[in-house]
Amino acid sequence: MDYRELLFSEDSVFLVTGGAGFIGSNLCEAVLEMGYTVLCLDNLSNGFLKNIEAFLQNPKFSFIEGDITDFKTCLQATEGVDYVLHQAAWGSVPRSIEMPLFYEQNNVMGTLNMMEASRQNKVKKFVYASSSSVYGDEPTLPKKEGREGNLLSPYALTKRSNEEYGRLYYSLYGLETYGLRYFNVFGNRQNPDGAYAAVIPKWIKMLLNDEIPVIYGDGKQSRDFTYIENVVEANLKACLASKEAAGQTYNIAHGGREYLIEIYWTLTNALGKDIQPKFAQVRVGDIKHSNADISKAQQLLSYEGKWSFDMGIREALLWYQNQ
Repeated sequence: MDYRELLFSEDSVFLVTGGAGFIGSNLCEAVLEMGYTVLCLDNLSNGFLKNIEAFLQNPKFSFIEGDITDFKTCLQATEGVDYVLHQAAWGSVPRSIEMPLFYEQNNVMGTLNMMEASRQNKVKKFVYASSSSVYGDEPTLPKKEGREGNLLSPYALTKRSNEEYGRLYYSLYGLETYGLRYFNVFGNRQNPDGAYAAVIPKWIKMLLNDEIPVIYGDGKQSRDFTYIENVVEANLKACLASKEAAGQTYNIAHGGREYLIEIYWTLTNALGKDIQPKFAQVRVGDIKHSNADISKAQQLLSYEGKWSFDMGIREALLWYQNQ
């Protein structure tokens, strides 16, 4: 979509935390294209300078190297800011099972620091990244807000905690918070490297290098893979949403359902590779099926989520092949 259709006051200032990361850098780009001022806060533990290199010469862009676990940094970063798009966090369910304390410090305390700094500096809207992992073992499809199960990982618990703080910060202090439950986001600038990389970029890179990708389980798990453009749209529209929509959480996805094994063969066909995958044991904490009901976001945020998996995967493949 053309984000320039979304109108903010001319002097609007956006702060994107985790702005040098995958989702954050795409948000920075979109807001700069709309002509507004962007502050990017990142400690470069998950993000990369190369993701924001193209913006560094833009007079409306500023990079702050800093950590959300430091309250003073959060306070300084939110000064004079209208909209906070809070993406800074550590992802990966398996890694959170190995490092629960680290996840608590970064994802819970870091987010609380950002909310409190935003409250003190009178930020207009605080939009933050949550996750479909908060649905836990609730088996009903599609996943609907208000119908959550038992959490399966420390990562999921950190995101649920963020949502509860978001609710409280609106009801107690009037900070307008909007929690976006992302469903398996993929697209440009997503890091394919490392043991905890997301499945789509990891498989694309391995196939391009003629390596054998691993599928955990039988590949019959399903996911609502969500192209990055849908996530950018949701963040920007949340900044324009009514006060009545604040203090709540929203599923952000296309509303589709793809099976991992089918995605694998889609990628091999698109890349012209004849490589059989390796199958391994299911990972602890992984959810078997995931598919979003996006009607609440459509209703209260005017979210459209038009990018289907097929449209998104074509764009993503092109991007990775050009890298």
